[in-house]
Amino acid sequence: MRIMAADRHIDKICGAVMALVLVLTAVFANAGKLGVMAVTDRMGYEQRLFDTSRVHTIDIVMDDWDGFLETCENEEYELCSLVIDQEAFQNAGIRAKGNTSLSMVSAYGNDRYSFKIEFDHYDSARTYYGLDKLSLNNIIQDNTYMKDYLSYQMMGYFGASAPLCSYVYITVNGEEWGLYLAVEGVEESFLERNYGSDYGNVYKPDNMDMGGGRGNGGGFDMEKFQKKREESGREASGGDDAEESGSAAADREGGADREGAAEDRGEADREEAADREGAAEDRGEAGIEPPGMELPEGEEDAGNMKVPEELEFPAEGMGPAGMVLPEGEEDAGNIKESGEMELPEGMQPPDFPGNGENRPEGGRGFGGPGRGMASEDVSLIYTDDEFDSYSNIFDNAKTDITDADKKRLIASLKSLNAGEAIESIVNVDEVMRYFTVHNFVCNFDSYTGSMIHNYYLYEKDGQMSMIPWDYNLAFGGFESQSDAEGLINYPIDTPVSGGDIESRPMLAWIFGSGDYTELYHKYFSEFISGYFESGCFAEMIDTVTQMIAPYVEKDPTKFCTYEEFETGADTLKTFCLLRAESIRGQLDGTIPSTEEGQKQDSSALVDGSAVTVSDMGSMGKGMMGRKEMH
Repeated sequence: MRIMAADRHIDKICGAVMALVLVLTAVFANAGKLGVMAVTDRMGYEQRLFDTSRVHTIDIVMDDWDGFLETCENEEYELCSLVIDQEAFQNAGIRAKGNTSLSMVSAYGNDRYSFKIEFDHYDSARTYYGLDKLSLNNIIQDNTYMKDYLSYQMMGYFGASAPLCSYVYITVNGEEWGLYLAVEGVEESFLERNYGSDYGNVYKPDNMDMGGGRGNGGGFDMEKFQKKREESGREASGGDDAEESGSAAADREGGADREGAAEDRGEADREEAADREGAAEDRGEAGIEPPGMELPEGEEDAGNMKVPEELEFPAEGMGPAGMVLPEGEEDAGNIKESGEMELPEGMQPPDFPGNGENRPEGGRGFGGPGRGMASEDVSLIYTDDEFDSYSNIFDNAKTDITDADKKRLIASLKSLNAGEAIESIVNVDEVMRYFTVHNFVCNFDSYTGSMIHNYYLYEKDGQMSMIPWDYNLAFGGFESQSDAEGLINYPIDTPVSGGDIESRPMLAWIFGSGDYTELYHKYFSEFISGYFESGCFAEMIDTVTQMIAPYVEKDPTKFCTYEEFETGADTLKTFCLLRAESIRGQLDGTIPSTEEGQKQDSSALVDGSAVTVSDMGSMGKGMMGRKEMH
């Protein structure tokens, strides 16, 4: 009898479980109709902060903002809280960031730094809806406000793995600061979004004296920059012997520098980790709460806080209103009537050769036919199997790497340089898409330029690809280039500035095979037809210009006037449409697609006389010092 009773209970339980399963199945099958959202479909940071249909708002809350600005060049993290689109997050880390831009902002007495936000700096479990790192770019040297934004959007449109970005209007403790570009950090959250939880390794190759590593800017030295540029120029004009001798000396010096820098970096990382741990202990598990901010029930672990009542936010998509620029601001800063930048005493601008008659034979821009100004490892040139030979890669790893990871990457570089097993060691589709867009936008502050930086190298299981970064000097802004027609018609089959294709092995394989070159042209044709000839680009840039215009107009720290922005935006649109026209001609064979071909026959080049490149901003413009305004 007891056994029969037990069986009946079991039958009832099984029946109830089955009924529950059927109910849950019905709920998830009709989730949309019932207004229920599955966990896997829950909106994350991609759909929140990086919604490009509007300008977002970020209020930085800090007790001593002025003190933080005074020490920005140190690139040390400080505690802050953030109110993002009316939702607050406490205990984030903030520091200034940049290479030359960091030094230039400081030199000109302008406090409009770019910033890096680490949501997980003081608490590894804390994120913004899954986002761990965020860059806030100050849009320096870009009158259009759109060079970075447009480049990333093009990359994303064409299927390259690119950071997400959106416009944000920043306030500090409720006070107006300016319009910035928010860019997804290329670290854990980016890798998981693009490659899944089982992602590989990512590196940001860069010369250490150019600001590589954690600081990425604090070590920039203008004298070293100038000296290196001059040495590069002597190598280009001195022939093979001079180049070989200079290279050997640089290798010896670089080896010593790298060894010392590696030790310093290791010690700095240990100190930073200790400081971080201690700071977290001091603050306690709950963290420091800015005045007036109360944690809502159940949100202690999420990092979310209520918006203080005293912080008023305008309607969705609009930043704080009512900003009136001081009288006479148009004339603020050290800008000559001619548009030339007036440098602070003791500081000289680089005397960059442009894209015209002053460039050395065999290569566009300075550096001549050689390797440019960077070391061989950042060029991705294989030299030997020693780890130290690739310190500018390995010391700038953004993921934890092992000796096995290093050996595998070196082996891939060796095969790449030999032109062997390309499809095993290169993600052909990703790299083709990257270079298609990259070569369209004429960014010479990059892997294809003389500096050979501003890119990420991604590797998994020995296969490599490129990730774009830092395009504020795209569209001819680098080296203050002024040859509009040369830029508009820049040849897609010889796209290296300050060197030759062979000195860029991640690019050279495309032109080392007729089949790969043909495939590259196919990708370019697809990009031009889908993005430009379809009308997609024209509609997009008009929409973005209209969206950000009110924010640019009231931006109290902007590097250009509103009139310069309007002119720059129009020029950028014209430039891109003419560039697309030229590339279509290069693909069709009516316009030469190499530098040598264009030298021999320039009759069919697209006319660039209607474009003034400097209207879009450049290295030599847009430095309006307004420190007194803050």
